[in-house]
Amino acid sequence: MNPAVIGAVFAVVFIGELPDKTMIASLVLASRGRPGAVWLGAAAAFALHVVIATTLGTVVFHLLAPRAVDIVVAVMFLAGAVLAIMEAIRERGRPSDPVTPPVPRPHRTAITAFAVIFAAEWEDLTQILTANLAVHYHAPLSVGVGAVLALWTVCAMAVTGGRWLAGVLNAVALRIATATLLTGLAAYAAWIAAA
Repeated sequence: MNPAVIGAVFAVVFIGELPDKTMIASLVLASRGRPGAVWLGAAAAFALHVVIATTLGTVVFHLLAPRAVDIVVAVMFLAGAVLAIMEAIRERGRPSDPVTPPVPRPHRTAITAFAVIFAAEWEDLTQILTANLAVHYHAPLSVGVGAVLALWTVCAMAVTGGRWLAGVLNAVALRIATATLLTGLAAYAAWIAAA
């Protein structure tokens, strides 16, 4: 492994991920679920995407029709939006406890985080950057390590801030915001697929 490549990739991917939709999704998920479970699910999704980008990225983009990828991503975002609305409806029916809001089970939180982040990362700037950097440096392992560390760091920052938001924001409003965000991402992916 090349430490210089790891450092360069870390810097590029970290900066590219900071204003990204996956950081916002991680923050929203962690505001309601256990931050550690959100981080684990998101970290697994990021790691999988980095593996895809560094080893198969260029091949996959040449073999699969971009329209097919966009359609799958749109459907996954829409499914996430429906789940968020269903959670909002369930949340609204629960008696509220201002001190300790109900927290979803950790395995469900991790699975949800994995699904949302996995869907959000398809054809994302950082995935494309990672694939390009792997080709540029001819060092997929070093590029992969730098990218994974950057994505995990940004996600850790997001889930840490998400727990603070849980005390400030309403759970139903958060679910509706999540559903709105995911619906917007689904519409964008569908628009790209149709173009």
